[in-house]
Amino acid sequence: MLYNDRAAFILQQLQLKSTVKVTDIAKALEVSVDTVRRDLKTLESQGQLKCVHGGASLPEYMLAFSNFSGREIINIEEKRQASLKALEYVRPGSVIALNSGTTNVILAQELVKRFADLTVITNNISAAMVLMQNKSLRTIILGGDLDNLENSTYGSICEKELRKYYPDICFLSVNSVDAEAGFTDFRFSEIGVMQVMAQNSSKVIAVMDSSKLGRRSKKIVMDNSMIDLLVMDKVNEAERETYLRAGIRIE
Repeated sequence: MLYNDRAAFILQQLQLKSTVKVTDIAKALEVSVDTVRRDLKTLESQGQLKCVHGGASLPEYMLAFSNFSGREIINIEEKRQASLKALEYVRPGSVIALNSGTTNVILAQELVKRFADLTVITNNISAAMVLMQNKSLRTIILGGDLDNLENSTYGSICEKELRKYYPDICFLSVNSVDAEAGFTDFRFSEIGVMQVMAQNSSKVIAVMDSSKLGRRSKKIVMDNSMIDLLVMDKVNEAERETYLRAGIRIE
């Protein structure tokens, strides 16, 4: 079994259990304990986990990920690639808004490594926990009703607070996009938050991994014209042209 496959399994188990044992991983993957220890050390150097006696645990700032029931582990590298492309639009001193979703948690991970002197406004509690690691960033958490599954806030209080701010740019983690239906999502309570973010931001960027392309979720998020750009890890030229005709520009 290749390292990437072993690493994916280890991280998936961590998302489900928060801790793993070297012996259990070695048995499950049918590899030596030395191989597992090396893998854990490599993943620790990448900030993906914390090595402890006999195994590993999630870093403190990633513990909130478990609320997503392992969802963020799906297409994690694709989400990271999309996030890195999105961050190319960030300028020093900017005010940024992030909504809830696993892609924006990954975007926050990359943001703390690369930027200082930013203000980030978010209803995404998991992302806020990541942003706390960089003391040069100012993080504003929006109040409101608590969504225990998404680890975020929503509702009228959240939206009222959000309307007080006019971000330079917002990054929207959206569930699906289709050339006919546009941007759609199954998180009904999150849609109002996304709409206010888009209305008040100077630039609106949707961030998705390419598995979301051509899919349709439960409810339209907003008109395509409200989103300036869709950033994905990859897109072919035919898809780019099809979506551009529908008013959706993809990078």
